[in-house]
Amino acid sequence: MIRECATLLGRQAVVLAVDVKEEIPGHWEVYIEGGKTSTGKDAFQWIQEGVELGCGEILLTSMNRDGTQKGYDIPLLSKIVNMVPVPIIASGGAGSKEDILHAFQAGCDGALAASIFHFGTVPIPYLKRWLKDQNIPIRLVEA
Repeated sequence: MIRECATLLGRQAVVLAVDVKEEIPGHWEVYIEGGKTSTGKDAFQWIQEGVELGCGEILLTSMNRDGTQKGYDIPLLSKIVNMVPVPIIASGGAGSKEDILHAFQAGCDGALAASIFHFGTVPIPYLKRWLKDQNIPIRLVEA
């Protein structure tokens, strides 16, 4: 299906969302059903295959970090950033504005966060201005 969508719509329209879990140190598996069920697939092989099939972007969620607010898995993100030539969106673990900055510093092109916004820890307009002050290219929308 990835190849067909990329052919029909273009790579830029195909985002491969990958939920991964580290069950054994250094071994990451792809999970489905919100991180409940292992597919048995090696995460790095699946991501590489997804890019070869035509996905134009990876949304990578570390299920080990998801909902913890303890920061993204930067070593994992760095490995993926250096492995594939497509944009990477970090997901799973953002607990502070610094966590989001670290994802960008690791080479990610985007950072997904939920809890810090839902609980009001970091207001979005403040975060965007702060990231811009840290020299992260970001679009500010002024009212």
